[in-house]
Amino acid sequence: MKALHGQTVLITGGTAGIGKACAEATLAAGADAIVINGRNRARGEQALAAISARFSQARIGLALGDMAQVADAQAVVAAALEKLGRIDVLVNSTGTSDFPALLHKIPVEDIPGILQRCLSAQLLSCRAALPHMRAANRGCIVNIASDAAKIPTPGETVIGAAMAGIVMFTRALAIEGKRNGIRANVLTPSIVGGTEFYERIMADPFASKLFGKAVPKAELGLVDMTDLAEIAVFLASPAASKMTGQALSVTGGISAL
Repeated sequence: MKALHGQTVLITGGTAGIGKACAEATLAAGADAIVINGRNRARGEQALAAISARFSQARIGLALGDMAQVADAQAVVAAALEKLGRIDVLVNSTGTSDFPALLHKIPVEDIPGILQRCLSAQLLSCRAALPHMRAANRGCIVNIASDAAKIPTPGETVIGAAMAGIVMFTRALAIEGKRNGIRANVLTPSIVGGTEFYERIMADPFASKLFGKAVPKAELGLVDMTDLAEIAVFLASPAASKMTGQALSVTGGISAL
């Protein structure tokens, strides 16, 4: 029997990149039904069509909305519940599209938005799904942050603060949720190759210098979307049933935290 046989899954940020890879990996692992979330309708419908073509036997839905907004987060979870009947697994792959920048060069008015995009989306997603998981006395949450949560890096002061917030939020949520059979873990990759964001980062003069120095340290191989998706499946599976509150670095050897 496959690891996620019969499970229902909501994946926020699931229409592209790491989130889309997680959607495909959960279905390959036997998930019965999934809902992917994104903000862009055209991209969402394209992802839905591509995933449905590959997994024609599964129930697959799309829920549009910005998870960093309270009303949207509530509406997306409600739409997922209507489609799925329940949410066994929540994977949060929402994150920032902001480039690294030294703090004194970030316009002060941009800082709240960076924090909201990085941190609020995952917090609000979990808050919206939590009552339903508590009522079911079960559930698994996998948040995706970054190693900026653990390693102080020039250019990632604000991003790092938000990512550290995701890690501590996830750990505290794990303690709160364990009495109701709810597990929560977080993945903290460093550089993820093969994504659109990676290509944009490497085209940016400052960011490419920053990450260009780190790439050679990934002596086990640069992490890609599939690597993260497979670990997300593991965390959602019975094999990880005793794991909660963990922040797992997936870096290919860039760091060992």
